[in-house]
Amino acid sequence: MLDALLLAAPWWAWAGFHILIFLMLALDLGIFNRRAHAPSVREAGAWSVVWILLALAFNAAVWRWMGPPKGLEWLTGYLLEKSLSVDNLFVFLLIFSSFQVELRHQHRVLYWGVLGALILRAAMILAGTALLNRFAWMTWVFGGFLVWTGLRMLFVKEADGKDPSEGLVARLFRRVVPYDPEGGHLHFVVTRDGRRLATPLLLVLLIVEVSDLVFAVDSIPAVLAVTRDPFVVYTSNVFAILGLRSLYFLLAKMADRFHRLSFGLALILAYVGVKMCIAEWFKIPTLLSLAVICLVLAGSMAASLLWPSRDGDS
Repeated sequence: MLDALLLAAPWWAWAGFHILIFLMLALDLGIFNRRAHAPSVREAGAWSVVWILLALAFNAAVWRWMGPPKGLEWLTGYLLEKSLSVDNLFVFLLIFSSFQVELRHQHRVLYWGVLGALILRAAMILAGTALLNRFAWMTWVFGGFLVWTGLRMLFVKEADGKDPSEGLVARLFRRVVPYDPEGGHLHFVVTRDGRRLATPLLLVLLIVEVSDLVFAVDSIPAVLAVTRDPFVVYTSNVFAILGLRSLYFLLAKMADRFHRLSFGLALILAYVGVKMCIAEWFKIPTLLSLAVICLVLAGSMAASLLWPSRDGDS
């Protein structure tokens, strides 16, 4: 496994990338967000721009160092993961609302959630890449799964009214872990009568991690349909989810305005699934995939604004 990573990129590239990421995260939480507060639209917008510019700068470095084909794959993977991750915003909004977590405490949950996501997604990317490289038929499995997921999003309406605070993860957590339902949202763990007890904030963090893992089951195979280079897949994935935190605070109040975005995401998933299945006979150029993703995203967002949601309209 280590040989495969070093074959994709030298050790100093992996080390440099992680140093950059952890430095930015330390700067984010340790300096700019040391105190719990509700980020303003201006602050969230500024951080979103910072993460996008960092991603584009890293993409330029990949383009120059690894060549234009890898640079284009990186940009396509980044945009694909970014667009699919937008669906997470609706779930995060539901989770925080269900547990009544104030906006000023949500940033810390998403921060630690990102650190957990780095580890989980790295493991999933390595496993997915190894499976595809060792077993050619796994391409059909991944591709078919993406097509099925896209069609399911298009034609199967999810049941409304699901409460994350009463879901399976929450019930198992309360049963197994010493838990204080009155622990509040200031700390992940509190001490009561000499016992260390988990708080609702820790439970929220766990549910956010599980939700991200569920979304990664769709998004990672989608990016692997673009490239199987573990360095390109992992770094583009990480930059996409890091920028998602700021994007959450920027779009949380406008999430209902993009009600038709799910249709666009479903079409994208189905497209990359078909691309994966036919790759043995016909290789779709990465530039064409990038254009398709951009057009579908722009079209679904424009449709949301042109035809606003009505009661009962999905």
